[in-house]
Amino acid sequence: YRAARSIIGLVPQELHTDSFETVWATVSFSRGLFGKAPNPAYIETILKDLSLWDKKDSKILALSGGMKRRVLIAKALSHEPKILFLDEPSAGVDVELRHDMWRMVRALREAGTTIILTTHYIEEAEDMADRIGVIRQGELIVVEEKTTLMRQLGQKQLALTLQQPLAVVPAALARWPLTLAADGLTLTYSFDVQKDDTGIAELLAALGAEGIHFKDLRSSESSLEEIFVGLVNAPQTPSASIQVAA
Repeated sequence: YRAARSIIGLVPQELHTDSFETVWATVSFSRGLFGKAPNPAYIETILKDLSLWDKKDSKILALSGGMKRRVLIAKALSHEPKILFLDEPSAGVDVELRHDMWRMVRALREAGTTIILTTHYIEEAEDMADRIGVIRQGELIVVEEKTTLMRQLGQKQLALTLQQPLAVVPAALARWPLTLAADGLTLTYSFDVQKDDTGIAELLAALGAEGIHFKDLRSSESSLEEIFVGLVNAPQTPSASIQVAA
């Protein structure tokens, strides 16, 4: 247990610190709890990376909420863990701290630290994670490499900007899942990224045959947030269970 605990760092949601201790003493003491020898240079680096250096002699009770959260991160890193758990680390924090924190997390990841992040900000997971897990009502329903997850469960969209507005989508185009914008000037085609035949060539030929001309086209793909919403809102029946191949 002690060996396993010594390689783990945790940044919890709740603020649990001795309010009457200074920042420097708090972080240094946390390092000592794991049997690590004092390393003032390392503590200084952490505090500077988190913009806490000028607060090192301030008592915790005198800090703002954002600064206290920085102290939690510094404590979690004080013993140089190999695995770092971040529990909603950006909830309620200011923009400056968020940038400082993610810069440090990226550096830790590049140095070989395993980061386990829980977040409701899906864009953070999309930006930071190599591997994604989705929890629905307490059940882990998917664990997969991010790129694989987005390829298997995502869709691509082809948006065509038309030269002339359409009132309705012609019946001849009914075989393609098309969405017409309210102004009639944008036609969007959604297709499965896993299929070899996307149907785009046939669609464009059919548009030409119908006398529908476009002046611009652009493609996009489902964001991780859209995939997440689809997963958590999927029917929870045995026949509709979600399976992702490894």
